[in-house]
Amino acid sequence: MTFKVAIVGRPNVGKSTLFNRLVGKRLALVDDEPGVTRDRRHGEANLGHLRFEAIDTAGLERSAAGTLTGRMRAQTEQAVATSDVCLFLIDARAGVTPADEEFAELVRRSGKPCVLVANKAEGRAAESGLLDAFRLGLGQPVPVSAEHGTGLSDLLDAIEEAAGPLAEDAPGEIEPLAPDSQSPEDAEARPVSIAVVGRPNVGKSTLVNRMIGDERLLVGPEAGITRDAIAIDWSWQGRKIRLIDTAGLRRRARVQEKLEKLSVADGIRAMQYAEVVVIVFDAMSAFEKQDLQIADLVIREGRAPVIALNKWDLVENPAAAMREATETARRHLPQVKGLRLVPVSGRTGEGIDRLMRAVLDVHSAWNRRVSTARLNRWLEAMLADHPPPAVSGRRIRIKYVTQIKTRPPTFVASCSRPEAMPDSYVRYLVNGLAEAFDLAATPIRLQLRKGENPYAARARKR
Repeated sequence: MTFKVAIVGRPNVGKSTLFNRLVGKRLALVDDEPGVTRDRRHGEANLGHLRFEAIDTAGLERSAAGTLTGRMRAQTEQAVATSDVCLFLIDARAGVTPADEEFAELVRRSGKPCVLVANKAEGRAAESGLLDAFRLGLGQPVPVSAEHGTGLSDLLDAIEEAAGPLAEDAPGEIEPLAPDSQSPEDAEARPVSIAVVGRPNVGKSTLVNRMIGDERLLVGPEAGITRDAIAIDWSWQGRKIRLIDTAGLRRRARVQEKLEKLSVADGIRAMQYAEVVVIVFDAMSAFEKQDLQIADLVIREGRAPVIALNKWDLVENPAAAMREATETARRHLPQVKGLRLVPVSGRTGEGIDRLMRAVLDVHSAWNRRVSTARLNRWLEAMLADHPPPAVSGRRIRIKYVTQIKTRPPTFVASCSRPEAMPDSYVRYLVNGLAEAFDLAATPIRLQLRKGENPYAARARKR
């Protein structure tokens, strides 16, 4: 088993930097601006022979319960309540502040084993801060530098002592299986990675909270609350799911601040590495230009798209609205035939089961492989119904088609003059593939290659 370690402290003491150091990846956004982290972020940490779950949290601040910073503080307090050990960080160069004293009392009242960590302890400037830390009453401070990776061996000993028997049961670092050693059963057991994307304030975090049945993510009326991609492990009807909530994507021209650029880049990276992407539209103002640009980006990246029409509980005439949305999607997003649109409500939970069924259906199509024999029987029928056109008086011949990869389904057609093939005929073939092999609602890539002439070498010898 593993134990949970919450990293807490006031803003800008280096919590996210230490979190990234412990998990060995740049998962959390880091910037000089205080208050970058807002949601709790979980990650598998390896420190020496210990393996545990690290929790990055928002900076503790004094504020009213209903404000954004108040809700952030509530998230941090919940992380402390669910953890086994707390790492209370202070800035050794700044010394102990009144905020540190107040929040040290909060951690002390929680009753959790606590390790006092004096971060940014490199150099002589930190010496007075280290001595000052003793008055917090949390024991001897552990001097570390999360940025430079120093002091981690002392931190390991302190965590091991605070965790007690939990540390004895925690396994050491486990080597992952090599990709070629994974069986099909192992691949089926892996969680389906689902990124939830959309423009700001369409209800992405509210929808994710409703799906998992927990107020795991910070929500509110303010636009742009989510700043970095937060991954949450979940299970739906026995199927393992990894949900990734992302920051709202605005038009590039409107993204000016450095922190928002980092947030947008983090969201796009999460989308690129996901398998299925749920694109959340506001049902009251769906198919705006930014909605269509996000959907086009998902399709061009080859991810399996599903559109969630959120806030459906506010729609007055659902049947008419659904017909209009389906027609609009067919007209403005023709890149994917049969794109799945699912009406949902993050506030009431309406449509979440339908959304998950659509996600798994699209994921199955995205991974589907078709044999070459079936493809060429299909091609023979397609050519008989509608042969390729003659361009400049010469007819284009298609010899065969085969699938070269999945995720997304990618096919290669060998033909005599690929450069002269009209786009309309390529769309005819792609639509035929989607219909014949149940590949609707997923991107399909069809590449045209010129077949080799078996007599070319003989002609060169002459």
